[in-house]
Formats: sequence, C-alpha cells, structure tokens
Amino acid sequence: MSITKQQVLDLIKDLPDEVDIDEVIYRLYLRQQLEAAEKDVQEGRLVSHEEVVKETSAWFI
Repeated sequence: MSITKQQVLDLIKDLPDEVDIDEVIYRLYLRQQLEAAEKDVQEGRLVSHEEVVKETSAWFI
C-alpha cells in the first residue's frame, strides 16, 4: 500500500509544531491500517457481529 507525498504533507500539517517521530510513524501506520480495513469492507471481507459472538462466547465460560 502506498501513499502520495501530498497525503503525507496533509498528515504532517495536522500535527502540532513539535512532535515526536514515533507519533508521525504511528499516524502513518494507523492511516495504512484504516485504508486496509476500508478496502476489506469494500471487498466484502467482513465478520458479522453474530459470528464474533458465536466464536468468542467460549472465552467467557
């Protein structure tokens, strides 16, 4: 997954004047993860609420 220079610049413009490099990396990572999740939704790769409840209910017994 790639990002344009303009998207990076827009992300940086939203940050405070002083920011830790780890925060910049985290924001880039978060953006990548959100875009991947959005793509999964668009392509129908979802798990319904009912499926999650069914699969995880054994964890709480």
